[in-house]
Amino acid sequence: MRAVGRTAGLAVGADFLGAPSPLTAFYRLLPPATAQLLLPMDDLQSDHLKAYGVAYRVVQAGLRAEWLLNYRGGSFLVPDGDAIRRDAALAGVRVEPVTDTQVTAIKGEIEASNMDAVPLEKAPKVAVYVPPNAPPWDDAVTMALQYAGIPFAKVWDPEVMAGGLRTYDWLHLHHEDFTGQYSKFYLIYAGAPWLGEMVRFNGAAARQLGFASVPELKKAVARGIRDYVGNGGFLFAMCTATETLDLALAAEGVDIAAAFADGTPMDPQADAKLDWSKALAFTGAHLEPNPQVASFSDIDGHQVNAGLRRQPLGAFKLFNFSAKIDPVPTMLVQSHRDVIPDFYGLTTSFMRSRLKPSITVLGDEEGAPWVKYVHGDHGTGTWTFFGGHDPEDQQHQIGDPPTDLSLHPHSPGYRLILNNVLFPAAKKRELKT
Repeated sequence: MRAVGRTAGLAVGADFLGAPSPLTAFYRLLPPATAQLLLPMDDLQSDHLKAYGVAYRVVQAGLRAEWLLNYRGGSFLVPDGDAIRRDAALAGVRVEPVTDTQVTAIKGEIEASNMDAVPLEKAPKVAVYVPPNAPPWDDAVTMALQYAGIPFAKVWDPEVMAGGLRTYDWLHLHHEDFTGQYSKFYLIYAGAPWLGEMVRFNGAAARQLGFASVPELKKAVARGIRDYVGNGGFLFAMCTATETLDLALAAEGVDIAAAFADGTPMDPQADAKLDWSKALAFTGAHLEPNPQVASFSDIDGHQVNAGLRRQPLGAFKLFNFSAKIDPVPTMLVQSHRDVIPDFYGLTTSFMRSRLKPSITVLGDEEGAPWVKYVHGDHGTGTWTFFGGHDPEDQQHQIGDPPTDLSLHPHSPGYRLILNNVLFPAAKKRELKT
């Protein structure tokens, strides 16, 4: 088990779930304290991203923490103690000691404004869906988890098919093509060793798990992920995984990868055969019929790999929700910035005309026919889709070096990712929406 997020020689997280870090174990030895610490999340915070890690470890240790929605950028209130102060100092996170009198004043301000104080009860067990062979690109969520010092496990098709997702509270998907077409990389990267290895790994997994083809395996995996959400799981997906997961779900009985397999045009009746009632976010989309066009469907508003259909990048704005009435979307948009520069991915955005009417739009570009950030419920769980690949690398290319998050500790885009990681820790209560 490889430790990550080391600061001054102290391990604050791990790639795989297991024993708590020494710091987390020490948290449990702290006696109750009346004084508290505020982790401000406005412009005074010295490292916004690592502040999430501090809050996570407090909750992981079984201590009380609160997420102060809309208060100073979505600040955290945690117990005071030497171990927590030391953890924050090693991570470079600003904390502000507050007395009981000051906390009472803060709570009074929260009660009188569009703010709320949400208790954080349980540190979620986190899983990242990723193949065992290293792909030639970086996953923004994995980098965010490592930088913040939040432990996670890696899962892939065998774990999903064996029902292993039930072990985890929160699951992330990123660049996987659940239609089984390998993101049509063959159009640009035919002959690349990494693509050949990807094909071999997936083909071997399909045979091992008893499927006739990789597309059929990926459809089954997509159904397993949907069932995970329906049974109470929290799903967060970015980039290609958003669009292709829903395409795979809608195409349960349709071979939408036939063009990939033999190079012939897709069945012209394929669109009519899709069952969008089985998808999470999208409806009524048209598949890309040409196997020589590196696009999946008309869900993505930017079509970055479809030649002249590419759209320029703008900026998207986060919605201002009522913290007391809509605490869930409010948690997901906590940030010290409400306007964020856009960034490309194989799936960059989602056309409004392709969204199911029941979903909540969390962020969009004013006047544009697409949105960037959406959320919804399925069964007793929830899902959140965030378009694009890397919030701090607008035009990330395969083979580019990974983003150094120490250069972007205040990234509002990465904050949205970490909002989603911490969201399952919030105390469940009856919502008014």
